[in-house]
Amino acid sequence: MKIDSDFNDIDALGDDHIGSSIDTPMRSDAFKLSNNEKIDIIKDDVRHILETLGLDLNDDSLKGTPKRVAKMFVNEVFGGLDPDKKPKASTFNNKYKYGEMLVEKNITVYSTCEHHLLPIVGRAHVAYISNGTVVGLSKMNRIVDYYAKRPQVQERLTIQIVKELQSVLNTEDVACIIDAKHLCVNSRGIRDIESSTVTSEFGGKFKEKEIRRELLDYIQLDTQF
Repeated sequence: MKIDSDFNDIDALGDDHIGSSIDTPMRSDAFKLSNNEKIDIIKDDVRHILETLGLDLNDDSLKGTPKRVAKMFVNEVFGGLDPDKKPKASTFNNKYKYGEMLVEKNITVYSTCEHHLLPIVGRAHVAYISNGTVVGLSKMNRIVDYYAKRPQVQERLTIQIVKELQSVLNTEDVACIIDAKHLCVNSRGIRDIESSTVTSEFGGKFKEKEIRRELLDYIQLDTQF
């Protein structure tokens, strides 16, 4: 039966963590509703899920959960879906003529796997070589955080970070490496708590073997304070 076949295909795709596109899949009417309207709808949906599981939402500990979850989804965990929250990355002229790569390493990544809606937790390492323009260091962290705060696959997240910084800095010479644990692997399914996933995207000069090697050496530096 075709419906059964479709569900089997969806299950297989979810376990294999196959992505669909570089851009986050969004409907054309994604921003028709206000955030408050979305919270009200999601609150009812969460309540229905919990009640279906058999939980008593009259209990003092649970009765506020539907709204808490709805607010968390809209304002925090999936806040990166809101274009109004996109960080404004101001750039500056590279007046000090720094010509080597700049590496911001160990940027904390908190994201959500779009196949099972379970956390992705790890570190991102982002680098660029200026062609005359530099960006504030904190903006690199904010760009990572913005694209992480949406349902994601790690491959797409890595590419989106690079493409955004390439656009901001007007250069192809941008790279990103992410090393992260996926709780859909660590806490369910195979339940392998030791494994992590590493993805990378190298643009421009970072495709050159020597430049890429230099970046990897920087990342491995033991930074302690």
